[in-house]
Amino acid sequence: MVKIVFFILLLLVGCSSPKADFVSIHDIDPAIILDIRYYGDNNFIGKRINGYEAPKCMLTKEAVNALELVQKDLQTKGHSLKMYDCYRPQRAVNEFIEWAKDLSDIKMKKIFYPNVEKKNLFKDGYIASRSGHSRGSTMDLTIDGLDMGTPFDFFSPLSHTENPLAGEDALNNRMLLKDTMEKYGFVNYDKEWWHYTLKNEPFPKTYFDFVIK
Repeated sequence: MVKIVFFILLLLVGCSSPKADFVSIHDIDPAIILDIRYYGDNNFIGKRINGYEAPKCMLTKEAVNALELVQKDLQTKGHSLKMYDCYRPQRAVNEFIEWAKDLSDIKMKKIFYPNVEKKNLFKDGYIASRSGHSRGSTMDLTIDGLDMGTPFDFFSPLSHTENPLAGEDALNNRMLLKDTMEKYGFVNYDKEWWHYTLKNEPFPKTYFDFVIK
């Protein structure tokens, strides 16, 4: 019985503290540009989000190694990746949920969800109780300097990766990002041009909650 309790405690600790497999992307490739939106106030809530105590991109080693290959490929074409969000603590997701329930807080509506009623954010799939980001191998990113047709975190069908209404140039840029990411093992979420997950992620069922420091 003591051994079983000890094993359970180890599992619980492992789900709430940093894993050795998580690294800062700048420790591997400092050339990748960071614009960590939830560390500042340029996001759909309009303030720093719980769990973001440093403007870092933390990911599993497997995801970082694959992203380094993406970056090198893009650099041959004169481009660079820019990261908006990487690992996201579960406490940050919880804050999103609480914010979505407060229908009176719409100060960022004009920028991030001008055509969506806040009461519909859950129903329309823009806010969820869990996020792949908390597993450590999902990221939001773009190619620096290229027009993608909408801002990051723009709640609209225009953000769907292959929506033709985004415009020809934006679609070409989205496809450049998508094709390059897929080449190195990432899968796009088709409703968000910026959202990618490592296909063979090492923690497919674990949602972490350690703070980014």
